[in-house]
Parts: sequence; structure tokens; C-alpha cells
Amino acid sequence: MKINCIIIDDEPLARKGIAEYVSEVDFLHLAGVFENPMKAMDRLAAGDVQLIFLDIQMPKLTGLDFMRAQPRIPPVVFTTAYPQYAPEGFELNALDYLVKPIAFDRFYKAALRAREYYELREENLKPAGQDFFIKADGRLVRISLQDILYAEALQNYVVIQTTTHRYITYLTFKSVEEFLPADMFIRIHKSYLVAASRIDSIEGNMVRIGTHSLPISRTLKDEVMDRLLKGKYLKR
Repeated sequence: MKINCIIIDDEPLARKGIAEYVSEVDFLHLAGVFENPMKAMDRLAAGDVQLIFLDIQMPKLTGLDFMRAQPRIPPVVFTTAYPQYAPEGFELNALDYLVKPIAFDRFYKAALRAREYYELREENLKPAGQDFFIKADGRLVRISLQDILYAEALQNYVVIQTTTHRYITYLTFKSVEEFLPADMFIRIHKSYLVAASRIDSIEGNMVRIGTHSLPISRTLKDEVMDRLLKGKYLKR
């Protein structure tokens, strides 16, 4: 498969260097190079961009602010000279975070991660029923949707907690959220996606699922309560 990617960076030498790296990877296709996010908007609107190599410190609009402002954006690999933004980048579900100067082997690792993301997505989006595979502990593990209690973002990993096991997999939280059926799972926090049918109780700003207590974000609480209680709240 070929992955259509674009580069957004205000530094000409950085753009050139990343473009040269892209040309060396046979499964990447460079679909555009831009000096700021605003100039990339029309290209993104076409809907066929699958990966963004995105700088952070740019005039007028930073890469982080650009990512926050987009409700739906392709997977992002940050390319920056500032390592201190890594936690924030992974909170935004970045696919990877590369610190300049970027060695080719590190770039290639990020590219492989993007390919794996799309391969797993393609495989799991095939009509399949109620199970799927993830890579965890060096092996492929079959997981049933019915067994999942919740998914948790953990920097550049995702924890999937089932009724019997806790799996840590090298995926983005965004990819997991896009894959899990929206009618079965609900986002309660920037770091938690829970199986709605598994919720036992709601206590203040916490959701209880068996022995697990998970926080509800203040910004999402009204949406969560409406989704969970609509037509199911018996009161006097």
C-alpha cells in the first residue's frame, strides 16, 4: 500500500530533509509540502491525505494548535526541535514524535508505524463480526468486543482492559476510538473510552466498571450523562 503524506514546516531545510526521507521509503507518497498549516487546508480538504509530518513551532499557528482545531485530521507525526512538547503531542494522539535533527532510522520507524496503523485498520474494518486482533506482548491477540471494559490512552500506547486481561498495545488512542463501534463505546475523558453496557454506576465525576473507577471529564459529563441515561432513568 502507498500512504499519501504531506509535510508542514516553516523551515525550508527541514522540509527538504523530510521530503528526501519520504522519497527513500517505498510505501510513502509525498502529496504536498507546505510552509504553514493554513496553506495545507485545501490539500487536506481533498480527503486523500493519510499522514502529516507536522512541525510544532511555526508563526501564527503552532502544530499543536492546528491539531487541536481540526475535528478530523489524518494521523500526525510531529517533527520538531522541541522535545518538551512530546507529552502534549501524545495527548493529542500523535502517531509519533520526532526530534530534530532526525536520523533516517528513526524516521523510518515512524513510517513503519504509520503503515502498521493502516494495515491493522484495513484488516479490522473488514466485515468480521465481534472480534479483532491487536499486537501485544510480541504476539497477535484476538479480542472480543463484548469482553472490553475500557480503553485508556497511555502516552504513545493504548491499554485495552478486558474482563480477564490488561493489554498494552502500540497504537494511537485515535485509531482505537475510530475502530470501536460508536453505539457500544463512549468517550468519557480525553484518555478513556468505555463500554457503555459495562458501566455499573456513576458517582460524582467517576464511572464505576466492576472494580475500576474512571474519571469523567467536566467538558464531556453532560454528553456522557445524556447518552447513558436517555430513556433509561427511572425516577419518581
